[in-house]
Amino acid sequence: MNLSELTPQQLKDLVQGLVDDRIRELIGDPDLGLSLGEALRARLKESLQSKERLSGEEVAEQLGLRW
Repeated sequence: MNLSELTPQQLKDLVQGLVDDRIRELIGDPDLGLSLGEALRARLKESLQSKERLSGEEVAEQLGLRW
């Protein structure tokens, strides 16, 4: 099938799919599929068990970021 044979909706869907695929490729998770080390796994478990939570503003302030 040629592009000229596509309906406007089919062309729109095709372009949207191509753009979505490219965006995922460019900003996808580079760690996807990698396993966590035991030290990090233990820290995450400990963190999840803690009731203490920080807001985004608090984290930004601690890191010296403007929120």
